[in-house]
Amino acid sequence: MGAPVARIDGRLKVTGQARYPADTPLHNLAHAVMVTSTIARGRIRRVDTTAAAAVPGVLLVLTRDRARGQLTAPKFGTGGSTSIQPLNEERIWHDGQMLAIVVAETQEVAQEAADLVAVTYDHDTPSAGFDASGVEIVAGAGASPMYPEDPKAGDFDTAFKAAPVVLDATYNTAAQHHNPMELFSTTAEWNNGHLTVYEPSQFVAGWRAQLAKQLDMDAANIRVVSEYIGGAFGSKGPMTPRTAAVALAARLVQRPVRCVCTRAQGYTTATFRAETRQRIRMGAGRDGKIRAFSHEGWELTSRPDDYVVGGTETTARLYAYGAVHTKVQLVKADRNTPGYMRSPPETPYVFGLECAMDEMAEKLGLDPVEFRRVNDTQADPVSGKRYTSRSLMRCYDEAAAAFGWQRRLDAGVWKTGAMRDGDWLVGLGCATAIYPTQVAPCAARVRLTAGGKALVQTSAHEIGTGVRTVAAQTAAQALGLSVEDVTVEMGDSALPAGPVAGGSVSTASVCSAVLKACGAIRDKLYRAAAVNSGPPATPESFTLRDGMAVLDSGRSAPLSALFQKLGTTQLEDYAEFAPEGSAPGAVEQLRQGNPGIIGGAKGPVLMYAFGAEFVEVRVHARTGEIRVPRMVGAFAAGRIMNPRTARSQLMGGMIWGLGAALHEMTEIDPRHARAVNRDLQDYLVPVNADVEGVEVILVPETDTEVNPAGVKGLGELGNVGTSSAIASALYHATGRRLRDIPMRLDKMLQLQQA
Repeated sequence: MGAPVARIDGRLKVTGQARYPADTPLHNLAHAVMVTSTIARGRIRRVDTTAAAAVPGVLLVLTRDRARGQLTAPKFGTGGSTSIQPLNEERIWHDGQMLAIVVAETQEVAQEAADLVAVTYDHDTPSAGFDASGVEIVAGAGASPMYPEDPKAGDFDTAFKAAPVVLDATYNTAAQHHNPMELFSTTAEWNNGHLTVYEPSQFVAGWRAQLAKQLDMDAANIRVVSEYIGGAFGSKGPMTPRTAAVALAARLVQRPVRCVCTRAQGYTTATFRAETRQRIRMGAGRDGKIRAFSHEGWELTSRPDDYVVGGTETTARLYAYGAVHTKVQLVKADRNTPGYMRSPPETPYVFGLECAMDEMAEKLGLDPVEFRRVNDTQADPVSGKRYTSRSLMRCYDEAAAAFGWQRRLDAGVWKTGAMRDGDWLVGLGCATAIYPTQVAPCAARVRLTAGGKALVQTSAHEIGTGVRTVAAQTAAQALGLSVEDVTVEMGDSALPAGPVAGGSVSTASVCSAVLKACGAIRDKLYRAAAVNSGPPATPESFTLRDGMAVLDSGRSAPLSALFQKLGTTQLEDYAEFAPEGSAPGAVEQLRQGNPGIIGGAKGPVLMYAFGAEFVEVRVHARTGEIRVPRMVGAFAAGRIMNPRTARSQLMGGMIWGLGAALHEMTEIDPRHARAVNRDLQDYLVPVNADVEGVEVILVPETDTEVNPAGVKGLGELGNVGTSSAIASALYHATGRRLRDIPMRLDKMLQLQQA
């Protein structure tokens, strides 16, 4: 493991010196407000801007009458955006669809004018969700290149019918929306035909390419800047229709324009985690071995798009199932297009699987941990491919010991309602966490001076995970410097192309590129050291430490002497890292907007990170109030570059999982297909009082196959198992199964009354 170095940008953030995109000071800045639809389905009959345009200080009311045909729909790799063309649609596809942009001298004037834009509609009755009439159900497999087919193996029907112990259950997960502290925003500035966009983004390299296509201009004339981001995890990955529309508005008024979305507009003009319905059938022998497994899912999506999560890609491979059957279907309704949200497929689908594992363990009378041990596997039950490493049961053993799982075993593993503390029923539960190990192309530039200072540059992003810090650590270790001597520049499309900050690829991808660039610099210094002093036995015996070049047999020389031999005061190297198995020209494809992420189950071997999560739940016997006083998670994710930032990410993930289990739900009005809790007053998230004790255990693991850095990635691992572990503990406490999340007080009371 690496050193637990404090975040190098921590002081800037806590003192308010870190500059976020909407904080960027610009001369003569104008302000914009979006006008969005108030219906979810229909057509625009008329947009009357007369009153809005007459407000003093209004510079522009941009509608489809002026913007029509000028902007194409944004793209994001192979999915995760919308095909709705900005300011070009007569049809209303969903509530809150962008219809116009008002630009004015001040934010207040723009808002006043936006409120005066009068839109007349031909209104149709919308289909809000799964149970609404008029929804369309289509196959998920093949709808997106990201999910080409439903994983299958063997004869499920025969194996399921022959199994002596069977389970057939349904599980539901609710819609969830991103509520980042930093609101969504776009600031656009033109200067002599060059466009600069300041916007919170997880992929400035791709956004630059996409904006060029949308605006029909040369990408060389576009710069996208997103140095710091105040919360993302998928919400700021795909480009929204707003970005190009604001850029167009800025070009028309010939001034910089800033548009900051309201909290409510973030619910409809950005993506969200769609609700799912799942059916799991499982058959097992009396020996506890699973013989048949079927996982079917229904996911909500929009009318115009086929965004598919397809979480069975992971669940089909988690255990030694025998026969496997999966199927994912899309339910098209009159809602905005869903997208990425922290561990997009695994969070909803692993909830269903791990709840089913708990229920089957009870049917078999087995300890839930031992049931997973019996069905642990080192190979994919679908393809037969091996895992590069799989430390799942080691995670269970370490977490169980730290948590005190023996307490449940001593009380009777399936004796529910037996553990009490006064009026509180106490339950203990566990579940598996899993996330694919992925990596993406990345370019980096490293510059080392004779004075022992280094600069690392890449357009990759710091979204709060600490990648800026681990990039500095990587360069410092490779070049023999202290972390304080390394400066890292990120989040600017003018820098070497970096990967999307998603899929837990950032650390592995960025560190691999930085290592490659540092290695080239070391080679130059080695050759300089070998000129007059005789070469070390091997290049590997040449090391850099504390500003010195250390040769074999303890000989050393200051870096300045080697630079003098080379006749320069600094060395610079640009490196491109393309993962093994990448398509030719992977970094160039990255510049064109294709993230190029590979790994997980897609290669010749399986690459996954694992964890085991244990929770204690307390339910008040009379009121049904639910509390979670303890959570313990043990995680194995390859090389841990920085235990401090890693522990923070995993802890945050577990808390996010607690929120999914007990709090988060976007409430949809079935009559109008509209989210009704579009603010932090009504959209529930965990607060300090909800989270008492969270312990994270980092399980050492070495995996030399996943990538040159040996990193598996863990930003999206921690929240995968939490909700099902809480469901398991709730059942142990009360003897009542809750198969839908969030699991709130009203559901507990309904079960108590039943």
